[in-house]
Amino acid sequence: MATKIDLRSVVSEWQSNSSLAKLHWSGTFEDYLQLVKENPRITRNAYQRMYDMIIEAGTEEYIDFKKPIIRYKFFDDSANNGKDAVFGLDVPIMKLVNVLKAAALGYGTEKRVILLHGPVGSAKSTICRMLKKGLEAYSKSDAGALYTFEWVDEKGDLDGLFGKDAKVFPSPMHEDPLTLIPEELRGQITDQINRGQQGDFRVKIEGELSPPSRFIFRALMDRYGGDVMKVLSHVRVKRMFLSEADRIGIGTFQPKDEKNQDSTELTGDINYRKIAEYGSDSDPRAFNFDGEFNVANRGMIEFVEVLKLDVAFLYDLLGASQEHKVKPKKFAQTHIDEVIIGHTNEAEYRRLLDNEFMEALRDRTVKIDIPYITKWKNEISIYKKDFNSQKLRGISIAPHTIEMAAMWALLTRLEKPKKANLNRLQKLKLYNGKTLPNYTEDNVKELRKETVREGLDGISPRYIQDKISNAIVLAQQSNKGSVNPFMVLNELESGLKNHSLISNEDLKQDYRELLGVVRQEYEEIIKGEVQRAISADESALQRLCGNYIDNVKAYTQKERVRNPFSGQDEEPDERLMRAVEEKIEIPESRKEDFRREIMNYIGALALEGKKFNYKMNERLHKALELKLFEDQKDSIKLTSLVSSVADKDTQEKIEIVKTRLIKDFGYDEISATDVLHYVASIFARGDVKNK
Repeated sequence: MATKIDLRSVVSEWQSNSSLAKLHWSGTFEDYLQLVKENPRITRNAYQRMYDMIIEAGTEEYIDFKKPIIRYKFFDDSANNGKDAVFGLDVPIMKLVNVLKAAALGYGTEKRVILLHGPVGSAKSTICRMLKKGLEAYSKSDAGALYTFEWVDEKGDLDGLFGKDAKVFPSPMHEDPLTLIPEELRGQITDQINRGQQGDFRVKIEGELSPPSRFIFRALMDRYGGDVMKVLSHVRVKRMFLSEADRIGIGTFQPKDEKNQDSTELTGDINYRKIAEYGSDSDPRAFNFDGEFNVANRGMIEFVEVLKLDVAFLYDLLGASQEHKVKPKKFAQTHIDEVIIGHTNEAEYRRLLDNEFMEALRDRTVKIDIPYITKWKNEISIYKKDFNSQKLRGISIAPHTIEMAAMWALLTRLEKPKKANLNRLQKLKLYNGKTLPNYTEDNVKELRKETVREGLDGISPRYIQDKISNAIVLAQQSNKGSVNPFMVLNELESGLKNHSLISNEDLKQDYRELLGVVRQEYEEIIKGEVQRAISADESALQRLCGNYIDNVKAYTQKERVRNPFSGQDEEPDERLMRAVEEKIEIPESRKEDFRREIMNYIGALALEGKKFNYKMNERLHKALELKLFEDQKDSIKLTSLVSSVADKDTQEKIEIVKTRLIKDFGYDEISATDVLHYVASIFARGDVKNK
C-alpha cells in the first residue's frame, strides 16, 4: 500500500520557516522610512540592482592570451545546476556588465537601450532569460529586497475613492514608496536618511507617482486640507517580488506582424468597464496601466527581435530610454525605472544601419556583440550540458562524438588564416590553448585582430544540437546502443542540403570539406588511442626504454654495449635508436643533439639523487609508445577483426586492448569494439601513418 502524503506537515514546516515572515513584510510609510535608514540600498534603481545582483554572485579573473578577463559567475547559472549557463562569452559579458556599471553610477548609459547583437543561436535570449530569472530570485533575497505600496481605506470612509466597495488600491506600477514624498520635502528627507551612513551609497528620490496614485494623492490632500501625514496614513508599504509570470517588474515584448501591432501593448489601455464607474475615460482609475513598460517598472523589459518593431513603437522606446518616461493614451508622461534590453540578429541590424530614419534609435543604443563561440572547449561544454549520461538513458555517446561536432561548428565560424603555413584546424587548436611551433601568444592575438567577422558567421549551436538529437534517435530505433562521431557527422552533412539559412552552394561545399577535415582528425585521434592501448604494456615499455638508453649512453660516450644474450661487446644499435627517434620526426642531422639532451637530463637527475623514468620526457615517451606499437601490432593481428577470424591467443590480446580503451580512454563495450573494428579496417588498407 502506498504511503500517504502528509501535506499538512510539509506546509506547516514551510510556513514556520523564519525567513517567510521577512518575505511578506508590510508596514506603515514611517516603518518603511526606518527600513531605508537601516538599509538605504533597498531604494536602488533598476540598473543598480541588476549590477549588484551580478557582482554579488562572484567573479573570477584569468589571463587569455595576455588579456585580463573577468568571468562573472552569475552566468554559470549554478542555482539551476547550469541549465542556462553561458559558455565562452566572457568578453561580451564583460562589456555588458561594464555598461550596467556605468548606468548604475549614472554616467549616461542608463539613458540607452542595450542592444545585444549577433547571429541566430548565439545566446542573446539566454542572457536575457538569465537576467530575468536572476532578478526574480534576487528580489526574494535579503540583499535584493525592494518594496512598493498600496492605498488602503480600512474604515471605508473615502466615499469609493478606490472604486465601488474597494478598500485597497494597489500601486499599478509598483512604484517605490519614496515617490510619495512631495518634491518640496525630498531634499530634507534624503538628508536625514543619508546623514551618518557608512559606504558610498546615497539615497536619491527620482521619478513621480503613476497617474492613478497621483490622482488619489491629490484627492486625499484636498480631503485633509494638505495634511501630508494624514494622506500617508492611507499608505501600506509591502515587500514586492519580481515575477515575469505574475507580470510584476519583468516584461517581455515580442513583435507581431505589422497589422496586429498596437502601441497600447507597451503603455496600457482604457478599461471600458470602469468608465461607467468613474464617469470618464480620462480618469486614471479607468485605465489599465498594464502595458509591458508599465509592468516592467522596477525591473527590466526584454524586447525580442527589437528591430522588427513598427516605427510607432520605436518612438515609445526612444522616450523610455532617454527620458525614462512613457506616454499612456490621454495621460501625462509617466516615469519608469527599468533596464531596457533588446536583441536582434544580423539581418535586422543591417537593415537598421541602412535606414536613415532610424538614426535616432542608433544614437540611443549601446550595441554589444554576442558572437558565436570560437574556443573549442567552450563549445564542447554547450553540448555536454544537454547530452550526458545523466540525461540519456539506455544509450551511450562514444568518446569524441561531442568534440568532433563542436570542432566542425567552430571551423565553420573561423576565418581562413592569412598565413599560408596555417590552416583553420591549426588555428582552432591555437585558440583552444595548444602550442604550435613558431606561434606565441602574441601571434595568436594578431590572428584574432586580423579577423573581420569571426564568430558572426557559421553554424549555429542549435543546428548541432538538432543533429546530435537525430543521431541519438536513429541509434535508439536501430537498437545500436551507442552514438559515434561518424553517425553525427553524417547527420550534419545530410542536413546541409536543406539548411534554411544557407543558400550559397559554395558555402555548403566549404562546410562539407570541413567535415572531411574533422573526419580525418577523428581518425588520427582514434588511431593514436588504439596505438597507445596496444603499446600500454608497462614492462615492455620499460625494457624498450632501458635498451634505448643503454645504446644512447654508449653512443654519446663512444663505448660499446654488452649483448645480454651473447655476452659480447658490440657497437651501439644505430638501427634501434633511429627506429625510436624517427617516430617523433628527429632528423638524421639532429639525432646527436637529441641523444645528448636525453643524457644530460638523466645526468642532472642523478645529481639530485633521482632516477630517470621514460614518462618524464614527453617526446621520448611518445616515441617509445609508437615503436612498441609497431613491434606489437603484427603479433596482435588487429586486422583479423576485419575478417572475423582470430585464434584464441589473438582474441585474448584484443580483449586486453579493448579493456585498456574502456579503462584509460572512457569507452564502453560497444564503442570500444566499434573503434577497434574501424582502426583495424584502416590497418587492413595499409593506411597507418605515424603521428
